[in-house]
Amino acid sequence: MMGRSYFVTGTDTGVGKTLVASALIHLHAARGLRTGGMKPVASGALRQDGQWYNEDVQALQAVANVALPAALVNPYLFRRPTAPHIAAAEERRTIDLDHLARCHAQLQAACEMLIVEGAGGFMVPLDRHHNSDELVARLGLPVVLVVGIRLGCINHALLTCQAVEARGLTLVGWVANLIDALEDQADAMIESLAQRLQAPLLGRLPWSPGMTAAQAAARLTWPDPA
Repeated sequence: MMGRSYFVTGTDTGVGKTLVASALIHLHAARGLRTGGMKPVASGALRQDGQWYNEDVQALQAVANVALPAALVNPYLFRRPTAPHIAAAEERRTIDLDHLARCHAQLQAACEMLIVEGAGGFMVPLDRHHNSDELVARLGLPVVLVVGIRLGCINHALLTCQAVEARGLTLVGWVANLIDALEDQADAMIESLAQRLQAPLLGRLPWSPGMTAAQAAARLTWPDPA
């Protein structure tokens, strides 16, 4: 039996997708589910002991309670920290959606719960003709939206929600992540989003550099209690 799978996207890059994805893995693993993570495409690699790695991918693997092949967890790793289609073109590589779908199916078969973290925003390009939202639609994944609370986030969140709905997908919930320590209208922004987004607020993460997945998980709720 295939496990359940959810896609974590954000209103932009750098809004805390990896923290939330890791927290969701921790949350479900703590409930006794075989839980893993996937980062289909990652841009930005570091080299250590002769191997290239990505910090986001390592964060997902660190909280998973099932050992999964690295080649499935992160099928495409690019060295430059830029948009995936640009990084792929620079390395003369092509992101194959069929390959990503096969990797996802294998991971889903090995897990009871699989959390898939996107790269950048919901519609980040993967090549000249395909965006990330096409992959999510192909896999049919419900979406969790991470909203980085800062000026402009309301517009970005509403547009992302429209894009999710346009693909026939379900927004199962959203997380408010306070990424700007100087933002004095955070409460008003979150209230406005709660009034406009037709999905539950799963949690609010305070400005806290260095927050762990466990600490973030303690602040999240989940609409499907496994």
